[in-house]
Amino acid sequence: MDLLNMSHDHLLLNHVPTIGTVIGIGLLLLSLVRRNDHLKHASLEVFFVVALLTLPAFLTGMAAETEIIHRDGVNPAAIVAHHDAALQAFALMQLTGAVAWVALWLFRRRSKAPAWVIGATLLLSILTLAMMTPAATLGGEIRHPEIRITEDAPPAATGWLTRAAIQLLVQDNRAVWPVAETLHFLGLCLIFGVLSIVNLRLLGVMKAIPFHAVHRLLPWGMLGFGVNLTTGMLFFIAAPMQYTTNTPFYWKVVFLMAAGLNLLYVTVSAQAWALEAGQDTPIFDKAVGASAIVLWIGVIYWGRMLPFLGNAF
Repeated sequence: MDLLNMSHDHLLLNHVPTIGTVIGIGLLLLSLVRRNDHLKHASLEVFFVVALLTLPAFLTGMAAETEIIHRDGVNPAAIVAHHDAALQAFALMQLTGAVAWVALWLFRRRSKAPAWVIGATLLLSILTLAMMTPAATLGGEIRHPEIRITEDAPPAATGWLTRAAIQLLVQDNRAVWPVAETLHFLGLCLIFGVLSIVNLRLLGVMKAIPFHAVHRLLPWGMLGFGVNLTTGMLFFIAAPMQYTTNTPFYWKVVFLMAAGLNLLYVTVSAQAWALEAGQDTPIFDKAVGASAIVLWIGVIYWGRMLPFLGNAF
């Protein structure tokens, strides 16, 4: 994998979290003013999609760091400060996307999300934007000295959610990596098991079961997704060079993004929700179900091939 391409990808993606969050907040505020559930639903979908896209934005940023950190005129301290600020904003964005997904799931099941979920989504999105703004500024200062207010290196971030703290946690505790690997495997089993059931129903299997009965399993799949995201980021931050130069890793991320969109579809689709016991699915939903199973198998395959087809581990 050409790292320069990853740097280009980062330049393409790094504005998506900030601009997408602004759009999501604007839509959500407008929906509250107009009391419009359609706008509210759209804003929640925006938050979920932005949370998905924030993952490759963050991952390609690490590859870009590897490419430029040794170039003249680049301050390594500025890169570290940008990385840690981006990591904290990334964590908040994922939490925002998860709460937005809960609201979407409740919308589908109850036709209305409780006010507390909408309020939590709005609050988290505002906090996320407040974290992303300085992260974006620090990123711009790395290669644009003309926008720097001072020539001094930006102060290092503190706390447990920094690269140094995470790497120290893994290095000083031999049990962390194997425990995280075990949780990662269990989370993957949970995701694949739940979403296989849901997508098999879309394929027309288990026609005796209405779709809303399998739809109620989706929070367990989302739980597995959260466990895998958390443990996966632990691996990535603790040993980034095993991943940033590893081609199968990027294929895994691509498949994961597409599979994440399937999770959104089965959560909100009115057509799938309307399937009662004994009803067959339209051809489009069958295609969605089949492709989703292929995508999740692809995620498993590329993850398993990291030590064999890549150049790390």
